[in-house]
Amino acid sequence: MALTKKIYQLFEDIVGPENISNDPVVLASYQNPINRASNHMGPFYDVFTPQAVAVLLPACTEEVSNIIKVCNKYGLKLKAFSTGWSGMGYPCEDDTIQLDLRRMNKIIQIDDKNCFAVIEPYVIAAVLQAELMKYGLNTHNIGAGAQASPLASCAYLGPGPDSVFMGFSNENLLGGEWVLPNGEIVRFGTLGSGSGWHYGEGPGPSVRAVLKGLLGSMGAMGVITKVALKVYPWPGPAVLPVKGTIPAYYTELPDNFKYYTLGFPTWQAFADAQHKIWDAQIGYILHRQFNKMGCDLKAGVIRILTESDRHLNDLEELLEDPEVKRHTEEARHDFEIVLAGMTPRDIEWQEKALEEILAETGGWKVKAMQDPMRNAWGMLYLIRWGHKNLNYLYSGSYEGTAGMSGSPDFGIQHIDKVKAFKQEWDKKGMMVADGGDSSMGSVGVIGGGGGFGWEVHACFDSHSKESVEGTLEFFDAMAKFMKENRLGPEKSKHMEPMRQSDGRATPQEARNKMFGATPFPIVYKYQKKVKDAFDPYDLGDVFYKYSTD
Repeated sequence: MALTKKIYQLFEDIVGPENISNDPVVLASYQNPINRASNHMGPFYDVFTPQAVAVLLPACTEEVSNIIKVCNKYGLKLKAFSTGWSGMGYPCEDDTIQLDLRRMNKIIQIDDKNCFAVIEPYVIAAVLQAELMKYGLNTHNIGAGAQASPLASCAYLGPGPDSVFMGFSNENLLGGEWVLPNGEIVRFGTLGSGSGWHYGEGPGPSVRAVLKGLLGSMGAMGVITKVALKVYPWPGPAVLPVKGTIPAYYTELPDNFKYYTLGFPTWQAFADAQHKIWDAQIGYILHRQFNKMGCDLKAGVIRILTESDRHLNDLEELLEDPEVKRHTEEARHDFEIVLAGMTPRDIEWQEKALEEILAETGGWKVKAMQDPMRNAWGMLYLIRWGHKNLNYLYSGSYEGTAGMSGSPDFGIQHIDKVKAFKQEWDKKGMMVADGGDSSMGSVGVIGGGGGFGWEVHACFDSHSKESVEGTLEFFDAMAKFMKENRLGPEKSKHMEPMRQSDGRATPQEARNKMFGATPFPIVYKYQKKVKDAFDPYDLGDVFYKYSTD
């Protein structure tokens, strides 16, 4: 429906005339491409999220609360996003108000004594990290990159390259301010008792599990307007000394920082080393990142990215270089590590522990990545996490697939099968032929370690209908392959059950059937009780999963 003048005026009175629009051109600019598998598919898949009836840009918690109250009074849905990285931040039903939270962009507090920071939704990780480093602190940066909102990860997922040291997002969520779907403002943790932001529990029962859990409510259970996040020691300079030019930015840090790419003779050694590193409690950052470029291509691509006179057209030539070939073979079973010593003795001990682990597993430090330029580039990449644009390097689009997350001992049993399966599809010419194994992921997932977050990248040309359609076929085939081999859900399709092929919400009857077939269907019945208690006017959408059966 189109908003009546009366309803539009009510919203305008809340946010001001400059911060609301129902202009069709403006509304269209907020629609997100959507399809069966991904939100990166480009112009040839012409299904988009439903158009909102208006876009509003609130400036504070009270404005959000008042907007929700108007929505409930007139039967409107509401969807909010911070930076808009994922398709779940956009409407999937008609008669929806789109909240764009970009005006709520303040770092409210940094408490360097109690190690927490309070932020609003549009504070991105890069800004928060830069401010924290001035205090000798750092923040957990999720795998989406430095341009993502740390607050948004509290409403969704939260692993990253630094999780082994700084934890998962739900480990770092302290106090918060949450506008419920009924418009009530809830302040939880010690904030709720007027005792400040420093602790996530009490007194009394906590609502953090209702808000977050593992995956969070994906923007379907009100709006989070402020959070306090636990932050961590940063034993480096107050300002990162970034040098170089596009794309070869790099940093040179003091001797208490060390960066290595570690290679191993087998997948078993790869997994064993991870367990030993976790047991030794070493490592500031642990990740398998550069393999996202493909096991056959990454050595050549790294040369291009660290030599400013190179360009992508040099790749085929570089792949014939003997040094690049050696690098490729040394890094078949690899991951990256950054050590950060809090004292000189600490970094000395961590280095000795790492050397012993490599000796026990037959591993090595990949020689090519010890080149001073490549080493300084890799160090900045992993600490700053500001190179996520390289996900789109080859052809303008990508999607993660084959998520076998869990113990590395599980994934290593199957990664060669996944590689062989993907290689057959690479030969069809729809996707970048990267060698089959383009798996990357967080070596740790949670604080202290314990899992590996597998994700295999599939890169394709979003401006080629043939490439887009062929890649969608690959995702369907991979989903079948994963199911037949009992490897868990297909990562590229994790949002698919909530939307139909036209981008709109899946009917509740179909969701009941789907949830009823899960190992623990009672969970979704209890989530219906939570939905009834917190969202009596049905403000949220299907991304809050519940069953009415």
